[in-house]
Amino acid sequence: MAARRTGIKDVAREAGVSLGTVSNVLNRPEIVAESTRRRVLEVIDSIGYVRTEGARQLHGLASRVIAVLGLDSAGPSFTALTTGVEQAARKADLGVMVCTGARDLAEEARHLALITSHQLRGAVLMSGDGVGRTVAAFRRHAVPFVMADQCAPEPGGCSVGVDDVAGGHAAVRHLLEQGHRSVVHVGGPERLAPIRDRRRGARNAVSRSGLPSVSLHELSCLDMTVSAGKDAGQRILGMLARPTAIFCADDLLALGVMQALYEAGLRVPEDIAVVGYDDLAFAASAVVPLTTVRRPTVAMGRQAGRLLIEDTAHDAAHEHARVVLQPELVVRRSTLAVPAR
Repeated sequence: MAARRTGIKDVAREAGVSLGTVSNVLNRPEIVAESTRRRVLEVIDSIGYVRTEGARQLHGLASRVIAVLGLDSAGPSFTALTTGVEQAARKADLGVMVCTGARDLAEEARHLALITSHQLRGAVLMSGDGVGRTVAAFRRHAVPFVMADQCAPEPGGCSVGVDDVAGGHAAVRHLLEQGHRSVVHVGGPERLAPIRDRRRGARNAVSRSGLPSVSLHELSCLDMTVSAGKDAGQRILGMLARPTAIFCADDLLALGVMQALYEAGLRVPEDIAVVGYDDLAFAASAVVPLTTVRRPTVAMGRQAGRLLIEDTAHDAAHEHARVVLQPELVVRRSTLAVPAR
C-alpha cells in the first residue's frame, strides 16, 4: 500500500493552528504573526508537506521546465547567469522559471512549493546567504539541482564556479606591476564565498610580490552598490596615508568609489588607479573606462544548465562534475596613466 501523502491537515495539527492559518502562511504570509508563521513553516519543512495544486494539469508542461533560484536580490550577475541557463534550456527545448529573493523562510517555502508541486525538472541554485539550508531542503524533497557560482564540490551533485582567488590575484598583481605599493581593497559582504575568494587572491598577490602585508589595506562594505562604493571612497579620502590604487570587489563599488574621488577633485588614474570586478556593461563605457576582472557568468549559467539537463535526463554517460571557470583581467584606462607630452 502506498504511503499516505502529507496534507495541510497534518501541518495544522502539528503546528496547533487552524487550516485557515496554514493557508494564510502559504498564500498571504504578511497577515500572519511572525511567531505563528515561523512555527508553521518549521512544521512544513520537518514533515515534508508540499502543495500539489495544479500539478496534475501542469505535469506535461512542468517536466519541460527548469528553475533558476537566486537567494539574494536579483542583480547583474544573476541576470547574466540566468541568460546562460536559458541558452542551455533553449537548446534542449526546455523552459525556465526564475525565482529571486529567497532570503527568509516564507520565501524559501514558496519557491520550494512551486518547484515541487509543479514537478519542475530541477533547479540551478546560485550560491548565496542561506544556501546550505536550501540545499538541505532540496535534498529532503529529492529536487535535482546544480550549484552555480560555487567552486567547493557538492557531494553527490554538480557545481560550476569561477576561480575568484585567481581573479583577485590578477587584479592586485596588475596594480603592483604598474608600480603601486599602497593598495586599498574594497570588499563586499563576507557571507559570500566569491567575495572572500577575491580578498584572498588580493592578499596572495601582495604576499608573492615580497611586499609587507600592510601594503594592502582592507575596507569592507555590507552591500555591493554604487552608494556603498561612494561611502568607501569617502573613507579612503579620510585616510592619513592615501593609497595610490584601489581594487574593488565589484564594478558597482568601483563606480561609487570613482564618484567620491571625482567630487574630491582627484583624477583617475593620475592620482589614484581603480580596478573593478565583473566587467558589467557600463565598465567599458564609463567616463574613464574601468579596468576590471571579467567573470564568464553567462558561460557559468550555460554550463550549469547543461549539467542539470544531462543529470535529469538520466543520461548514462553523465557524471557529476565540479567545473571551475577562469576569469580574465581586462585592462582599460582607469589604471593606465596618460604619458606626459
